[in-house]
Amino acid sequence: MKRAMTATVDGQARRGAIDRARAEAPFLREAMLARPDLAERFVADGAEAAVGLALATVDQDLAVELRRRRKGLALTVALGDLAGELPFERVTGLLSDFADSAIDRALAQAIRERAPDAEPAGVAVIALGKLGSRELNYSSDVDLILVFDRDTMPRRGRDDPGEAAVRVGRRMIELLQQRTADGYVARVDLRLRPAPEVTPIVLPVSAAIAYYESTALAWERAAFIRSRACAGDAALGGHFLDAIDPFIWRRALDFGAIDEIRAISLAVRDHYAQVQAFGPGFDLKRGRGGIREVEFFTQAQQMIHGGRDRALRVAATLDALAALAAAGHLDAKLADALADAYRLLRTIEHRVQMIDDQQTHRLPLDRAALDAVARLHGVADGDGLLGLLEPHVSAVGAAFDELASGEAKTLSSDPDKLHAELVQLGLGDPDTVIKRIAEWRSGHARSLRSPAARGAFEAMLPGLLGAIAGGPDPMRALNRFSDVVERLSSGVNLYRLLEARPALARLVAEILSHAPVLADQLARRPELLDGLIDASSFDPPPPLETLIDRLRKAMAGENYDVALDRARRIVNERRFALGVQLIARRLDPLDVAVGYARVAEAVLVALADAAAQEFAKTHGTIAGSEFLILALGRLGGEALTHASDLDLIYLFDAPDGARSDGGKPLVATDYYNRLASRVTAALSVATAAGPLYEVDTRLRPQGAKGMLAVSLAAFAAYQADEAWTWEHMALTRGRAVYGSPQARTKLDAALDTILRRPRDPVTIRVDAIAMRSDMATHRPPSGPLDIKRGPGGLIDLEFAVHVLQLTHAVAFDPRLGPAIDALIAAGLVDPAIAAAHDLLTRMLVTIRLVAVDGAEPEEESRELIAQVCGHEQWDSLLAAHDSARQGVATLWASVQGTTT
Repeated sequence: MKRAMTATVDGQARRGAIDRARAEAPFLREAMLARPDLAERFVADGAEAAVGLALATVDQDLAVELRRRRKGLALTVALGDLAGELPFERVTGLLSDFADSAIDRALAQAIRERAPDAEPAGVAVIALGKLGSRELNYSSDVDLILVFDRDTMPRRGRDDPGEAAVRVGRRMIELLQQRTADGYVARVDLRLRPAPEVTPIVLPVSAAIAYYESTALAWERAAFIRSRACAGDAALGGHFLDAIDPFIWRRALDFGAIDEIRAISLAVRDHYAQVQAFGPGFDLKRGRGGIREVEFFTQAQQMIHGGRDRALRVAATLDALAALAAAGHLDAKLADALADAYRLLRTIEHRVQMIDDQQTHRLPLDRAALDAVARLHGVADGDGLLGLLEPHVSAVGAAFDELASGEAKTLSSDPDKLHAELVQLGLGDPDTVIKRIAEWRSGHARSLRSPAARGAFEAMLPGLLGAIAGGPDPMRALNRFSDVVERLSSGVNLYRLLEARPALARLVAEILSHAPVLADQLARRPELLDGLIDASSFDPPPPLETLIDRLRKAMAGENYDVALDRARRIVNERRFALGVQLIARRLDPLDVAVGYARVAEAVLVALADAAAQEFAKTHGTIAGSEFLILALGRLGGEALTHASDLDLIYLFDAPDGARSDGGKPLVATDYYNRLASRVTAALSVATAAGPLYEVDTRLRPQGAKGMLAVSLAAFAAYQADEAWTWEHMALTRGRAVYGSPQARTKLDAALDTILRRPRDPVTIRVDAIAMRSDMATHRPPSGPLDIKRGPGGLIDLEFAVHVLQLTHAVAFDPRLGPAIDALIAAGLVDPAIAAAHDLLTRMLVTIRLVAVDGAEPEEESRELIAQVCGHEQWDSLLAAHDSARQGVATLWASVQGTTT
């Protein structure tokens, strides 16, 4: 997004600025008479040099010095602005920097007057509004909140801390805003503090934090978007803002807050109705299409997205617009149009204020006065100025109209009219839908009992029903949505969200139509939709280490149970988003499978770390030992489905006779078996945040009869001397996923030794055939589309690959796809098998999400499955599926030594 740069101007432009200032602005004319040296420096050396001279003013009396500096700065900044030498951002930056310095010096003097020998500390000044965003007006109030720390604020011995803080605050304000012969420094407005009608002007920091954590209103959230510690005790100010950060930036979206912002803006429009009409007398700040509407529009977008995207947590309006556009939350052309409008509106506002140094935002009603403002800006007359402003005001007003629209379209309560509306929406069975709507309107569902929820629901309903009507099976989607409505404990936020985001409503309709698994999750946790607001939610999962780091940071500093809940929320949100990406055709199912595995591995590592740390609090640690986790099956192969279990083997490597060093020491075997049980529970026990994964540990030595965790040496010995062929087949997909790099290297080496040992090919084949036959008997395929267990399915493919790996001691990659590629390269497998593997895997990942309990997909979802798997039509997919199964069956038959 474009930003203004400092302009290069010549002496003629500077003299023209001085001439316009003298002719049209009495305040600037008087200032030049008082300080001719500043005008001379401006013409000779430019605006920055003149500003420097103005700020170099010194006086023994701080009040006098600040006022003279402020007046000199007002003159030099105005001249630089009028000459086009100082862009808008530089003008507001200079004014803001001076205000910061003046407030800081006034506060320091106020403290020193009461405690001369003390360091000025314990009082912080929080800037809000335009000073908070470093966009201060030419003639503006400064919106401040003052907080103090009773333990560090200097005071006289018998002073009550609260009373002393108020006296300091009053003195600071007097130094800043009292008018003298030299003018004033800044008008101070403290009305944005909590309950200003009853609270002192300086608040205890603990009380202020408690207020914003529990009582504050939505408009106060918006106010704090533009907040910073501008003066006083920086550490105290930073502590205060850090403490209330969760209040400002909520990760879960709250469209009720956005409604409140809308209500505020509409109230402003109503209150200032007389200055809404564009023309002479138009209020540049509060009018329709004015400055405040740009700010409210921008802040509403920040409130929606900033809780999840730190890059959007910027105070300045122009910076926020640029960040919103860069993140894809705001159309770049609209962002540029709003930024251009904001610069021009603020610049003309400055022109109006330069006339008499008055805090006004209105264009003059008087034509002669309006012409003077226009000429000051370099425009011929008032009509020319209005013509310059009009397209920008219209663009802002149109953008804000969409945000501030107060009239939501709802469906009629009259049955005949409702019938016609539903037909117009495209719903084929309006009578059934009318009955369902009547049930919702009865208020029996918990999520529809409050007036706010019913209002949000009615506003959302037309858009959602329209989206459902456009789906493949509207009635099925409607029934599933009804389940969501019935199960929700509170639905107001979800309903507001769906009303505000029509594209999201369409996506929800598709989820309801095709993905019962996701629909059930949504009913239990509607906040899962929050993650789909941002475009980044449709990116593939980040690298493993990034995911692990995010989980660790989210869990840091919390007690064990809360940390587990936080991890669950993040992981379930990630898994839900991956499922939605598949339904929305944003990701290849193969990439979704990798994403599921990456998320599972990340949370396994993070929870194993947390379990180990919690366990060590009681039992200590064992010096020189290691805890390892070996992943098998689909996790080992980095290709999970939405419903996959985690096949794990827990191992440890510890010196003989080692014991832990905690208050309740344990020998290594007991220590790591108990720790393994903790890790399993962390991964599998359901909490309020939902379940994570089923953990299957039956592939460990001796199976369910053996210890949960065994030493690495015992594991290697068992695999060498006692393990069955099927156990070695399972190890071909083994991968160390937890432990130090050195320990994992040691485990990988042990696996390689086990897998590459000489074997009798006949024995391997006979054992594999027997095992596959036993599986077919006890777990037959559920139907012709059982992608795993049916003839020529993925289990047959895995068996064929594992037999070839073990009998030829090649292609030992735990990922099935690369292992097949290696077997093809070795001439052991037909190249067509690679495509067969990819297609069958795509179908498995998709059908596990779309069909309940492995049932054959319903007809309405078949086209989606085909498209997700790379085919336009279901029949085409079935033909490719049959060909792939035949190829796999042929391979498995050849490996067995038979023919198909």
